[in-house]
Amino acid sequence: MPVNATRFIRKMRGGAQSHLLEAEDGHFYIVKLRNNPQHRRVLVNEWIASTFLQHLQLTAPETAIVSLTPEFLAGNPEVGILLGNQRLPATPGWHFGSRYPGDPNRVAVYDFVPDTILDRIENRTEFHGILAFDKWTGNADARQSIFVRGRLRQYMPSFQGHALRTGFLALMVDHGYIFNGPHWSYADSALSGLYFRPKVYTDVRGLQDFQPWLDRIVNFPEEIVDDALAKLPADWLNGDRDELHRVLDLLMRRRRRVPDLIEECRRAKVNPFPNWV
Repeated sequence: MPVNATRFIRKMRGGAQSHLLEAEDGHFYIVKLRNNPQHRRVLVNEWIASTFLQHLQLTAPETAIVSLTPEFLAGNPEVGILLGNQRLPATPGWHFGSRYPGDPNRVAVYDFVPDTILDRIENRTEFHGILAFDKWTGNADARQSIFVRGRLRQYMPSFQGHALRTGFLALMVDHGYIFNGPHWSYADSALSGLYFRPKVYTDVRGLQDFQPWLDRIVNFPEEIVDDALAKLPADWLNGDRDELHRVLDLLMRRRRRVPDLIEECRRAKVNPFPNWV
């Protein structure tokens, strides 16, 4: 079920013109609007990515469908889209929300951390796994992540250690440009999906360093795809259901191509894996 937005906090940077909102469940969400400048299809992409990442056990924020009621929008006129000199109000209804890691007045979230901290990121090898995901899903954007210090068990699906252990973590965010964004195609490029900090790939020696995620992708169950589709709001599709099924059918056929797509990175103008044996 969707959660109702209750308070506008601030607008976020980025082409989607997302908004940070508080919701009635007590959590804060970075909300992409259905009428965002990048296209409503990026909400579909975000929803599908969040479901897939859970199965692949890659660390990403929890997600929710966030409802913007007419009453909320009337009381929060800041929520809307700017296109040049024109302001478009947000559309009442259901929008995509990515949960912010705590109260923004209390929790520090970083877009960038220095190398000394990047070396100590507890789930740094997940940059290998998310690259496999991005190659599989045809992410046309560079890899985006945020960093937060917190309890590892709270964020990492695969963490098995002490419940109170804390550390710096990378959360994989912004998946609106899987499936080549609103184009719903696979325009594979050797450099797409890479994180801009080459340091996260220096310990890659070969395809074995992309495990266990490669195996999870190759054996990805169709039931997870069905689950993502079943919970997808119909008005995000607006007649595109057949086209989405076509894109997802192609996705499942691409599973065994992922190792080859990763190896193609090595043949790029700048090899991101200098220590590949």
